[in-house]
Amino acid sequence: MASELGVSDDAQAGGGATGTKLDGRVERGNQTRRLVLRRTVDIASVEGLDALSVGRLATELKLSKSGVFALFGSKEELQLATIRAAGRIFLDNVVEPARQSPPGIGRVRQLCARWLDYSEQRVFPGGCFFYGVIAEFDAREGAVHDALVHADRDWNGRVKDCIAEALDTGELRPDTDIPQLAFEFIAFMETANAQSVLHDEPDAYRRAGVAITARLRAAATDPSLVPQLP
Repeated sequence: MASELGVSDDAQAGGGATGTKLDGRVERGNQTRRLVLRRTVDIASVEGLDALSVGRLATELKLSKSGVFALFGSKEELQLATIRAAGRIFLDNVVEPARQSPPGIGRVRQLCARWLDYSEQRVFPGGCFFYGVIAEFDAREGAVHDALVHADRDWNGRVKDCIAEALDTGELRPDTDIPQLAFEFIAFMETANAQSVLHDEPDAYRRAGVAITARLRAAATDPSLVPQLP
């Protein structure tokens, strides 16, 4: 962990006044990095990753430009760090809570419900962070594009894995097309996000929930496992 924070193993182990000062600088740097990234994910969710700049962040957060630049080194690295930070927030709000449900249809429902809640509650002010920035970079090339491809594939994979678990428990019909079902669920969720953000239409989330529930009931071996939404 020490090397990840930019501190050599020798410096960390050395102790004394020099080690204390170095540890203090590292911790202050980490705190500043967290502060900057909390702001960048919010900006990017509304204005896109291209809206990020060292000068803007320094001004808004009352930091020195040189200090912010030293934390990231380039605009591209700032964008990549922002994607990673958004990914951690997404995991905390969507993926990890859904894992508390046992494998099966219940976990599938929870994963979709947590995603809709994450968008509706504006964990990021622009709605789903990844929905917005993927549209910004989908036709480009480079490290940022590749990082977003990885994030999108990871999310798609999680949805498919969750559906596969429900199939393995016997709660979904044996002929269930896992990629197709995952595609439909994600389409419903992303459409709700887009409609809500563009039109300020909160009912879009209810409609997505109804659509996901109906599709899941149709695929279930026992539809009673999927309570209908009111």
